[in-house]
Amino acid sequence: MAATVKLDYYEVLSVTKTATDSELKTAYRKLAMQYHPDRNPGDHAAENKFKECSEAYGVLSDPQKRAAYDRFGHAGVGGASGGGSGFPGGFGGDPQDLGDIFGDIFGEMFNMGGQGGGRKQTRQQRGRDLRYDMSLEFEESIFGKEQEIKIKRMETCTDCSGVGTANGKQPQTCPQCKGAGQVRFQQGFFSVARACPRCEGTGVQITDPCPTCRGESRVTREHSLHVKVPAGVEDGTRIRYQGEGEAGKYAGPAGDLYVMLSVKAHKVFTREGDDLHCVVPVSYPQAALGDELEIATLDGPAVLKVPDGTQSGKTFKLKSKGVPHLNASGKGDLIVEIRVQTPTKLSKQQRDLLKQLGETMEKENAPHSHGLMDRVKEIFS
Repeated sequence: MAATVKLDYYEVLSVTKTATDSELKTAYRKLAMQYHPDRNPGDHAAENKFKECSEAYGVLSDPQKRAAYDRFGHAGVGGASGGGSGFPGGFGGDPQDLGDIFGDIFGEMFNMGGQGGGRKQTRQQRGRDLRYDMSLEFEESIFGKEQEIKIKRMETCTDCSGVGTANGKQPQTCPQCKGAGQVRFQQGFFSVARACPRCEGTGVQITDPCPTCRGESRVTREHSLHVKVPAGVEDGTRIRYQGEGEAGKYAGPAGDLYVMLSVKAHKVFTREGDDLHCVVPVSYPQAALGDELEIATLDGPAVLKVPDGTQSGKTFKLKSKGVPHLNASGKGDLIVEIRVQTPTKLSKQQRDLLKQLGETMEKENAPHSHGLMDRVKEIFS
């Protein structure tokens, strides 16, 4: 079995050989926080990387071991990997210095503060945000809508005013964590803080719970809310109602309510931004001779002048006949596409008239397909 090749300790920590103690500490702290096993559960590569950088820092942070390593390399610190610190990979260096580093690591991981000290937990908890899905007709999204909605949510118990105790009594300090909301325990080299299991991190205990909410400080109720949908909303628009979510636990701040809008498709109009689009079919005589068409818009009927010789696919713009700009003045436009329809059923008289038209049309008005054929022939000639 091939021997494992150790990497240069300075390369492991990404520092130069002239790095100061402060630079070493900063580099190691960054790597330790990145690769710590608690942050990468089940990731063996991260665990090995953590052990590797810990071993490197254990040597380079010790002046004597660093001097020996600089002179003889890994052979000069052969005992580094089997140090008596009890830490995986061995550890040298000042224990207080290491404690500061891991205090930073676990302080960030458990919100314990910069020096690894405990922080008293607040008993109050913010309420959850809620979501309400509202379906709108296409026209309702254009012109807006007002509607009364009903939601079930957790609300502050009025009998105990959100305290959770009966008869106005105050909760007692948790005897296990002494009100800190956290308990610390030793896990090998580390001292870890976690939420107190007895009070669930609140720091207090309720010995005489409110009979209405059973000490939970909140009860479920149905709540009515007047929702105003502004004109011009789109599918997927989200309206936020601050403080209309669930009440916070133990009189904590309430969450928010998000009304999510879904807009149904329209049979005639499609929307692109604040512009509306529609297709208007016309007959061949209307396209050839021109016409004035009465077309439907969301604001009511409007007149569209189709000039003579209009080709199928031609678009016309009706200004300010589109969607109102959301929370602003003005509107988008209505884009009308002309679609010339070819008749599928003709009477004998109509067929005769069309034949006469075809025979009497001047060459410049007759469509020519041979031009395309000529271009294809040129490509392959």
